Amino acid sequence: MNKKIVAVAGLALALAACGREGGTGGQSAAAPQPGQKPGVCLVMKSLANEFFQQMQKGAEEHAAKRGDLTLSVVGIQNETDIDNQVAAIEKCVTQQAKAVVIAPADSRALVAPIKRAVDSGVKVVNIDVQLEEGAMKAAGIADKVPFVGPDNREGAKQSGMELVKAVGKDAEVVILEGNPGAANAAQRKAGFEDAIKEGGLKLVDSKTAHWETNEAHTVFGNMLTAHPGIKGVLAANDNMALGALKAIEEQGKKDQIKVAAFDNIPAIGPYVKSGAVVATLDQYGAQQAANGIDYAMKMIGGENVSGWQKTDIKLITKDDAG
Repeated sequence: MNKKIVAVAGLALALAACGREGGTGGQSAAAPQPGQKPGVCLVMKSLANEFFQQMQKGAEEHAAKRGDLTLSVVGIQNETDIDNQVAAIEKCVTQQAKAVVIAPADSRALVAPIKRAVDSGVKVVNIDVQLEEGAMKAAGIADKVPFVGPDNREGAKQSGMELVKAVGKDAEVVILEGNPGAANAAQRKAGFEDAIKEGGLKLVDSKTAHWETNEAHTVFGNMLTAHPGIKGVLAANDNMALGALKAIEEQGKKDQIKVAAFDNIPAIGPYVKSGAVVATLDQYGAQQAANGIDYAMKMIGGENVSGWQKTDIKLITKDDAG
């Protein structure tokens, strides 16, 4: 089945599950009935991305292990499908879920629906992509929505420094950026730029491919035509790295261009093992979701949680690929 169809189907099923958990009345989060497990909605980005497939699996396993909540999982059609993320949050609020754990597709556009959720009494935990601090403060919810996630800038710098080692000073490199509205895209770009500056590389182009493999294939192909001397690619996620690798192979430059990436999805493993990808960065998506659920349950229980709850990262190179 087409992955996009699966993602849309997952959205419909997860929203229906939210509805079963909370009933149909009102806009506020009602207290669970005696013996009823609180409902928690996990709202992710594209389920066509292996990173979020892993996150979903980890979250479901963690919820089953806890046994004290009902988890609903929502995946959107693609990385820029903001409208369906907004709809998912609003549906969970309408159906009286007790908490929403969200990896937002956009760091500003999701603030308004999240504020509505918070104002309705729903606990919200932000994972993976940090919501924009200024927008959160303006909405009056900055101290009510904790962020559970990694240091994206530091992780990208670590990955980028491996590319420095592989291509050497003064080498021409490019950056494939994530969604322009996402904080983690900006942070990873900044981390790559830190590595470029520290390593003395030459940045000749930087463009978004919106986290998507096919778009990255096209974008990087155009970059390579414009700059045939490119020696390295800094891809803000593994999906985009896969697109760049396809273009590299098509143009017969398999041994001439190295790639540094981010996420450590299963599909990137063979390329890390072969050395085509000099590094990726594991940010433990499944654990992020599990931690987000744990914090959500603490908040449902009355505990105050705020600020950045930093999660682990690990640089993955050929030595780790087995």
